Amino acid sequence: MKLKQVQETAGAIFDEAGVALSFNNDHEALDAVNQGVAICDRSHWGLLKITGEDRLRYLHNQSTNDFEKLMPGQGCDTVFVTSTARTLDLATAYVTEDAVLILVSPNRRQQLLTWLDRFIFPFDKVELTDISAESSIFSLIGNQSSTLLSQLVSETIPQKNLAAHLLVTIADVPVRVAMGSGLATPGYTLIMPPENAGIVWSKLIEQGSVPLGDRLWESLRIQQGRPIPDRELTEDYNPLEAGLWQTISFEKGCYIGQETIARLNTYKGVKQKLWGIKLNQSVAPETPITIEDKKVGTLTSYTDTPDGGYGLGYVRTKAGDEGLKVQIGDAEGILVAPPFLTM
Repeated sequence: MKLKQVQETAGAIFDEAGVALSFNNDHEALDAVNQGVAICDRSHWGLLKITGEDRLRYLHNQSTNDFEKLMPGQGCDTVFVTSTARTLDLATAYVTEDAVLILVSPNRRQQLLTWLDRFIFPFDKVELTDISAESSIFSLIGNQSSTLLSQLVSETIPQKNLAAHLLVTIADVPVRVAMGSGLATPGYTLIMPPENAGIVWSKLIEQGSVPLGDRLWESLRIQQGRPIPDRELTEDYNPLEAGLWQTISFEKGCYIGQETIARLNTYKGVKQKLWGIKLNQSVAPETPITIEDKKVGTLTSYTDTPDGGYGLGYVRTKAGDEGLKVQIGDAEGILVAPPFLTM
């Protein structure tokens, strides 16, 4: 049975693009995230494949992390930036024996493909391919994810080092299992052929994982502080302001945007910082963040949670630190450190 049919049977509600927005089970799915295992379909995200003998050197020169030290089976989070260090996307890379797979945000696939292609010179032995349509992608989210997977496969599942990965077989389907759920909550990213995705999804549900829709994923990523393009990642902000320090190598050589990032780091030039914000009522993104009627930042994302309103926003570093009380429209808020940015 096709994946969409399996999800429809489970009560999924889809948008026009076929993304499973909800399974009408948010309370159960949240319990699974916190105490068991939830499964989210991220097949609408982009997957790029970089091949050719210069692939690691090429990616090393195009993004913020150190690719030249990576071996097959390893990976990393990295950020693609402009020459002035403005953020294009936060991506996750998986190095295989003959390629590098790059998991990118849904709305950045074509832009990044075009961007990366611009920097391939005639003498570079590099090829870029968009394999999004040839791949289905799931996230297992929850502390029990490794236990669940270990019951299905004979291989040793990675339990440390983000983006460490290996090929396994689940229900006779080849699946690449990579450490990291895409959120701060422990878990795994699974990549497989789309024609067999329904089989794998059914097996994981049978094993005890609970389906989680994209709307809840969006709420979780806000609560946990994962920045995304067109919200927290725009040409108005750089990766240091976005708190993505763990994706940046300050030891590697030159890359696009390196000079600006190095200067900001050396001279402590980060003038604003991304914070989580607990709020006492709902408020629209793009609303100014103020202290005593003086603007100190901007709200970038908002979600309702069982514990009240929660947002992400950039606040000037001189305004204050964690625990700072702010006003956002009619809402009162307090700054908190989001877990995704403090991993």
